[in-house]
Amino acid sequence: MPVVLKLVKKAWGQSMQIWIRTETPALAQDLDRRLWSHPEAGFIPHCCSDSPLCPETPIIIDGLDQEPFSHQLLINLHPLRPPFFTRFERLVEIVGLDDLDRQQARERYVYYRDRGFDIHSHNLAPK
Repeated sequence: MPVVLKLVKKAWGQSMQIWIRTETPALAQDLDRRLWSHPEAGFIPHCCSDSPLCPETPIIIDGLDQEPFSHQLLINLHPLRPPFFTRFERLVEIVGLDDLDRQQARERYVYYRDRGFDIHSHNLAPK
């Protein structure tokens, strides 16, 4: 989760509209709490996708598979490929270290690659 917090902070600093897709509402709520309490993040305006404030909030955390409001940056924390990813200018996939997560990420990678999308990988694992 620290990588996600840093990424959101950086994208917010670039005035990006961000849609964060999680697998469950509980994960969305957890990320919501972390963004409010992470001291390095400072104030980052965000809400969950079921909030009435969504239309005026630049960062949305979605654990309900809602239709996205923003179309700049999609951060996918869900194991499945987002059906609406082509609407976004950029897509970021965060891949964990466990075998299942890595396998699902490989499948998404192949899907994107086979359709001609420009892919850049960054290994953030501790050395």
